[in-house]
Amino acid sequence: MSTTGVFIGLMITGQAFSIVMTGVGVIALAGIVVNNNIILIDTFDYLKTKMPNIKEAIIKTGAQRLRPVLLTTFTTVLGLLPMATMTNVDFITREITSGSPDTQWWVQLATAIVFGLIFATVLTLIVTPSALMLRENIKNWYVKKLKS
Repeated sequence: MSTTGVFIGLMITGQAFSIVMTGVGVIALAGIVVNNNIILIDTFDYLKTKMPNIKEAIIKTGAQRLRPVLLTTFTTVLGLLPMATMTNVDFITREITSGSPDTQWWVQLATAIVFGLIFATVLTLIVTPSALMLRENIKNWYVKKLKS
């Protein structure tokens, strides 16, 4: 799902798909997105034993893990924005330059991670809880069908 965000970001910025740098960005992005989903699912597995029903466990999981997921996203995106926008800050001469040659190497990697992570975070916070609820609904439907 996050790869869709990468392609959207590359289209918005008008950049070419670089096999090496964009590919490395997609791999790095996958690690962050999987970590966010692991955090959600691990908390859900713990809370479903403590809560009276699955729906409440899903809602509480989303409420408890919203801040860590968003903080991970915001810090990563803000840290990579100078690379994605090709901005270079020279602390010695106190100059800010744009489009310098040393930033051009990392643009595709940073763009892939920034846009993919923003897209995947929204999907993580919506699709993962929805999939957990769908799984429970299918399980309940199957159990009800077996009883009748």
